[in-house]
Amino acid sequence: MTPAELFKCLSDETRARATLLIAEHGELCVCELMCALDDSQPKVSRHLALLRGAGLLLDRRQGQWVYYRINPELPAWVEEVLNVTLRANTDWLENDASRLRDMDSRPTRACC
Repeated sequence: MTPAELFKCLSDETRARATLLIAEHGELCVCELMCALDDSQPKVSRHLALLRGAGLLLDRRQGQWVYYRINPELPAWVEEVLNVTLRANTDWLENDASRLRDMDSRPTRACC
């Protein structure tokens, strides 16, 4: 992944917020991101598909849930950029994090 590719992925607020939430939590499903971002399933899924297509995210299916995580094969600098951005912008993500914390019936993760 090149810097231009990464920053193009993160240039949209929904994609940036979703990516940072996933980076913070390790893995989130579409329904968790819908709740956190306060957005519809089609919109969230469209943005996740773009991030997955760019190679930034990987997904896995567990029953009815699709979980997304940061691609561990990305260059180390990408992880560093995400971590620095996450640490420096906790206030920007606070409403999203609060909605996620308050979410009822969050799916239970099981090992693949």
